[in-house]
Amino acid sequence: MRRRNFIQRISAAGFCAIVPAGLPFNLNPIEEKRTAADLADMTVAQMQQKMRSGQLTALSLTRYYLGRIEKIDRNGPKLNSVIELNPDALQIAADMDKERKNGKIRGPMHGIPVLIKDNIDTADKMKTTAGSLALLDNIATRDAFIVKKLREAGAVILGKTNLSEWANFRSTRSSSGWSSRGGQTHNPYVLDRSPCGSSSGSGVAVAADLCAVAIGTETNGSIACPASMNGVVGIKPTVGLVSRVGIIPISKTQDTAGPFGRTVADAAALLGVIAGPDPADPPRLTTTSLPSDYTAFLDPAGLKGKRIGVEKSLLKKHEGIDLLLQKALDQIKAQGAEIVEVEYMKTQNLPGAESLLLQYEFKDGINRYLSQSNARIKSLEGLIAFNNANATKTMPYYRQELFDSSQAKGDLDSKEYRDALEKINSVAGGLIDIFEKHKLDALCGPSTGPSWCIDPVNGDHWTGYGSYGPAAISGFPSITLPMGMLDGLPAGISFLGKAYGEPELIRIAYAYEQASKNRVKPGFKKTVDLG
Repeated sequence: MRRRNFIQRISAAGFCAIVPAGLPFNLNPIEEKRTAADLADMTVAQMQQKMRSGQLTALSLTRYYLGRIEKIDRNGPKLNSVIELNPDALQIAADMDKERKNGKIRGPMHGIPVLIKDNIDTADKMKTTAGSLALLDNIATRDAFIVKKLREAGAVILGKTNLSEWANFRSTRSSSGWSSRGGQTHNPYVLDRSPCGSSSGSGVAVAADLCAVAIGTETNGSIACPASMNGVVGIKPTVGLVSRVGIIPISKTQDTAGPFGRTVADAAALLGVIAGPDPADPPRLTTTSLPSDYTAFLDPAGLKGKRIGVEKSLLKKHEGIDLLLQKALDQIKAQGAEIVEVEYMKTQNLPGAESLLLQYEFKDGINRYLSQSNARIKSLEGLIAFNNANATKTMPYYRQELFDSSQAKGDLDSKEYRDALEKINSVAGGLIDIFEKHKLDALCGPSTGPSWCIDPVNGDHWTGYGSYGPAAISGFPSITLPMGMLDGLPAGISFLGKAYGEPELIRIAYAYEQASKNRVKPGFKKTVDLG
């Protein structure tokens, strides 16, 4: 796929071209001795420690990631995970260094470079397009609520990530990680394999060390699946824990933003920054209090005494995944937890209900978003017309049947919609019944099978796992992290909790991560080695 013009311009001039006038670009003598190997895969806590000691600055860290993006994303393997760079990134980093020098530290994300999915508004020079050519003129005048929180926390907004166009809600035959604006994102482990989606670029960028942490969004699997297939950690929060204001919507019932990190600790640190109440986005599920620091729940003994329900219907689908899951369960038991076989996937067996809900809510939500945006196109009807008029560029592989079917739906007062919503809301009750009947602290299962080959003609080839699905539909939280490798491809395990149960899930996931140490760095292979 053709790369975007922003990268072509930066590549031609070098990354120094985006340094504001008067900003010192040379590293100090200590930083000049630092090699790429010193910075590779560094955790957020390590970055903060080295910035405190003067061994590292936010500016040099930002330069490192910009160089990685140029080398790995633009050239080299051409991952295609970053859709746009922030021309103000180095200036923000320099400002954060100045604050640090003057004794002001905003928190755990102070000076940390973050990439953001390109369906999240940023009130700067970057566009918000959901990967669509139809929204190339959409430059937001206000930050999304979570972007405002990131800036307040001192994060360096490095750029935006590619995604499955419209967060995978345009066609039933889409290729995850492809957008008409950004082209096809590639899996950093095996380049001809899918990165999954829709938060493809965010998962890939974290895996390939193009940023410290990243933000994705999920309606059903769009954080969990990329985390699994790219060998990183993804947290899908309880719907309502993180504001959706300023995020291009699919479903007000299921949408949420969430963090990616290479470790549970990194993802937990980012979650603590973006979580919090927003009066403009009333939560679907209510709670009385929320933690301010999710890293407080990083307990290496977090599995001791826990009861974990494993979904038994996901066994015997793939012998390799069965072996990885059995190893994971043995490690969980070795840490003092009890495994209980359950069947929780059946709670989401509501034929057609989720599809109907999403179509109704997408039409309502996208019309609201576009009508208030700076985009020239102001409605779903206008998007459909744009794509039809520019089909060779916007729809070279698949069409927009989900747009068409959504446009044909009525409003949210429709009986069909209200009936679907009632069915969807029943999933939470079904999960609670399972938690209470078996006295469980979490549910778990394989997140995905091995990644499939990228296929723009036929689309994705789902492997029949998706243990995170009931959490997505119910609005409950899930956390996905590496379970192991299968023929050079990562596979993840997902833990599901009750509403606002992120602290318990972080304890469990962190303990499992520390016991298993499953993450393997990507090797950027062209294809699977068949021997």
